[in-house]
Amino acid sequence: MADDMERPRGRAAAGLTRRAALKAGAAMAAALAAAGCGREASRGAPSGPDDLARLDATALARHIREGHLTAREAVEAAAARIARLEDRLGAFAALDVEAALDRLDGADPAAPLYGVPFAMKDLNEYPGLPFRRGSALFRDAIGQTMTAYTARLDAAGLVTLGKSQTPEFGLLPTTEPLAYRPTANPWALGHSAGGSSGGAAALVAARILPVAQASDGGGSIRIPAACCGVFGLKPSRGRFPDQGTGGRAFDLAVKHAVSLSVRDSAFLLALTEREDGPHAPVGFVAPAALAPLKIAVSLKDGAGRRPDPAVAAAVEEAARLLESMGHEIVPVETTPYEFPGGADAFNAVWAHGAAQIRQLAAQLAGAPPERTGVLEPFTLGLAAAFDALGETGLAEAVGLLDRFAAQTVRWLEDYDAWLTPVLGAPPVRLGEVAGDVPFDALVERLGRYAAYTPIHNVAGTPAMSVPFAWTEDGLPVGVQLSARPGADALLLRLAYALEEARPWADKIPPLAA
Repeated sequence: MADDMERPRGRAAAGLTRRAALKAGAAMAAALAAAGCGREASRGAPSGPDDLARLDATALARHIREGHLTAREAVEAAAARIARLEDRLGAFAALDVEAALDRLDGADPAAPLYGVPFAMKDLNEYPGLPFRRGSALFRDAIGQTMTAYTARLDAAGLVTLGKSQTPEFGLLPTTEPLAYRPTANPWALGHSAGGSSGGAAALVAARILPVAQASDGGGSIRIPAACCGVFGLKPSRGRFPDQGTGGRAFDLAVKHAVSLSVRDSAFLLALTEREDGPHAPVGFVAPAALAPLKIAVSLKDGAGRRPDPAVAAAVEEAARLLESMGHEIVPVETTPYEFPGGADAFNAVWAHGAAQIRQLAAQLAGAPPERTGVLEPFTLGLAAAFDALGETGLAEAVGLLDRFAAQTVRWLEDYDAWLTPVLGAPPVRLGEVAGDVPFDALVERLGRYAAYTPIHNVAGTPAMSVPFAWTEDGLPVGVQLSARPGADALLLRLAYALEEARPWADKIPPLAA
């Protein structure tokens, strides 16, 4: 169990993937120009390293395409940023710039994102790169297989420099694997970058990379995006290859990215989405005027708790801004968060995953992981929780999650979007929700801190974290907007509007390129 513990499926139709990427890229370039998103290209070449680091992936690819710099220069500039900042950031689980440059020599210069430096989250296999999954259990593992989803990222022209850090098996909302270095928050190095895509979000926030691959099985795109002040969309369930397409709430995990700009997220969504999924492909979503929407807004979690005042203030301010744009804001007190037993059922599914990991660890090591020490205390605690539950309890939990999902989708039919916190508090300090905190205390902390995001994994609904506010101490606070299954385009257009009204790309953390 983890955010995207993918099953290898071989090199699926690489030629077809490349042709589809080129066709999609040409169509999107035209849409970007028509939407007025091409203004960076008219400014000529970036004037220096600082200017280059501020570019999003779309602009960087355009500069490469127009000859203002080469793809190799773009990758080498990213490598220089890594050399300068990574010792303090701890965002990479593995790095191999030379191998990336070798792959670049064989890449297609016509690919839509050709030459853009990129990182793959270390819950995804990538041939030739370590595949540790944040765990000592796989300290020596090397990726062997290219999945259909990863092949689409390669076909887009992205240059994978390495693997971004993740907590053990993606199980926690912080990136502090006990076997490796923790990832620091670029806004305050003593604070968490979130998880489980914390390494990815830290790399984008620090302007080392413009975009990085991420995944979300309970908030793991949205939480680090909120912690690091970057944009993070969790798409609808079934949008991508290598993922379940059914309506079962058991299929929690979704792949996508964290990015500096909304358009990069929209671009990557169009380049990687499947054509035969449960929802019609969205294609490239450009900025566009929105008719007035009916947007629910709520603050309480499933236990009736309000978030930290700084988080509540950000949500309330976002609601006022959306109302000033002409949308109808509807404060609601009764929400799907209150579904009886929903949180316990979600935890049961995660505990089942941890029990499977424990069994695998025993098989690989020839001894129980409680003796070998290859698994973290929290992973073992979750596995023990499943022992008390059993397969019958798991079946009951999955059935409950299906009802929870159906109720959430029905509730959303009354609204176009739903505005809530992403987290119950601003980014916590490193160590507060790490895997060696005593199990019962950690579960209680997680229930307060990360209560707002899992519902959308259960329901399969799209949801996003939008950078919106900063605390007095300079820590980012994101707000979450969600919508009915398949309404990814609506959320992206809302994000564009918020990005224009409250730009975040010019807010630079203290540790940044």
